[in-house]
Amino acid sequence: MTVLYFDCFSGASGDMIVGALLDAGVPLDEIRSALGSLSIDPEVIWSEQVHRAGILATKFQVRGEDLGHGHAHHAHSGGVATEVRHAHRTLPEIYALIDRSRLSAAGKDRAKTLFARLADVEGALHGTPPDKVHLHEVGALDSIVDIVSAVHAMELVGAQRIVSSPLNVGSGTIRAAHGLLPVPAPATARLLEGVPVYAGTQRAEMVTPTGALIVTGYAAEFGGVPPMKIAKIGYGAGARNFDDTANVLRVLIGEADDVTTSHAVVVLEAEIDDMNPQIFGVVMEKLLAAGALDVYYTPIQMKKNRPGTLLTVIAPPTSREALTSIVFRETTTIGVRYREMTRECLDRETQVVKTPFGDVRFKIARRNGEILNASPEFDDCARRAEASGKSVKEIQAAAVKAWLDTRQS
Repeated sequence: MTVLYFDCFSGASGDMIVGALLDAGVPLDEIRSALGSLSIDPEVIWSEQVHRAGILATKFQVRGEDLGHGHAHHAHSGGVATEVRHAHRTLPEIYALIDRSRLSAAGKDRAKTLFARLADVEGALHGTPPDKVHLHEVGALDSIVDIVSAVHAMELVGAQRIVSSPLNVGSGTIRAAHGLLPVPAPATARLLEGVPVYAGTQRAEMVTPTGALIVTGYAAEFGGVPPMKIAKIGYGAGARNFDDTANVLRVLIGEADDVTTSHAVVVLEAEIDDMNPQIFGVVMEKLLAAGALDVYYTPIQMKKNRPGTLLTVIAPPTSREALTSIVFRETTTIGVRYREMTRECLDRETQVVKTPFGDVRFKIARRNGEILNASPEFDDCARRAEASGKSVKEIQAAAVKAWLDTRQS
């Protein structure tokens, strides 16, 4: 399985993402070919090698604005503002441009889905129907080129698993088409909902709407580097050269470690010493129903020598906010802490074995193809015991024998 990791320690923008993929080996001519008749001359698309705080990186460049109906304002790429002439396009106009590209059918659908999501965000911010929204910075041809190029480059890489680090969004303010805005810009913040972010030391816009759109549109997980054998590394340069930080986005591409099956999780914890114990069962049910992978309670000794309970929730990182809200709403705690980590799981499957007392499901766990654990489903054994008048342990023994017999046959 091919794995791609977006390392967004210095933020992300569309041109940084495309530059990193070019640096990792995607041919520039392939990008030019995919853009096809997108109202531009292929020669206005190029890349160059630049240094960012001593790191050699690829800068993806798009020269000039398009079709002569632009409007002057500021665009941002990795923390720099430059005045360019940008068109204000609607979603149907952008779809028409995408249809004129040479993306595959699946690529065109992906690009349209990305822009539809952006139009939904912009429409919600401005109270405008998505198909009537005039997209400003991301409606300009250079941003359309970034997104179309990124979609094609990702197709060429062909990663089956895509993971991103938490995103450094920067801090301070920026001046955009609608005036002075906080970092992250409103559209960027909406696109990053449910995604781990943080403010780095740079007082600049480190994540642009285009960057947020692409990263969150592709990454299904957020956290540390997943286990893999790295085959390619690419660095995509932002426009600004900071003194203390390499203003680059890094991509790591490789093959998943066949021995492990791991993914990122978030662990939430809350200490409780003043709640009716009857409520704990309700809390657990609500958390599991909302997507928690596991919920458990641990007796602890708290301040003033009070006995208390530690609530622990293990969940996908994208569920953190929803689960935290449930903990605050349903319990008496006034604080929830969390940490992200990677967990490794055995490959699991379920088989049905036939016993003299009826069918019983058998849970089997493997690592690298080797069976390490196998056990009958307790609930099935309990039902068969109740129906037959036998003890649960007799049913369990019969199920184990039946499973071993199938292994030997």
